[in-house]
Amino acid sequence: QVQLVESGGGLVQAGASLRLSCAATGRTFSSYAMGWFRQAPGKEREFVAVVSWSGTTYYADSVKGRFTISRDNAKNRVYLQMNSLKPEDTAVYYCARGRIGTLPSEPYEYDYWGQGTQVTVSS
Repeated sequence: QVQLVESGGGLVQAGASLRLSCAATGRTFSSYAMGWFRQAPGKEREFVAVVSWSGTTYYADSVKGRFTISRDNAKNRVYLQMNSLKPEDTAVYYCARGRIGTLPSEPYEYDYWGQGTQVTVSS
């Protein structure tokens, strides 16, 4: 059984930074790609970033240059460093484990999801 638990969300002003963390259970964490998605009220869940098992990364255009995804396989954790936050970044952020592909970017390519952490950016 795999469990993912996100933390680090909060309320910040535009231009601030936040670091999200996702703690994963399971011995094979290092074998899977790990991704971050977000969902704003009334909108579909959208891809944010993914890191492959080997550390290769891929980002949505909307966050490229501002967000950085990383992983620590020794600690079974994946992180999302978010800088220069904008009000449009406001959403619930979810981490997920990829089940197919090297750098999956669609929700159906993931099999386990966390419960989400709220990020609110005020203008």
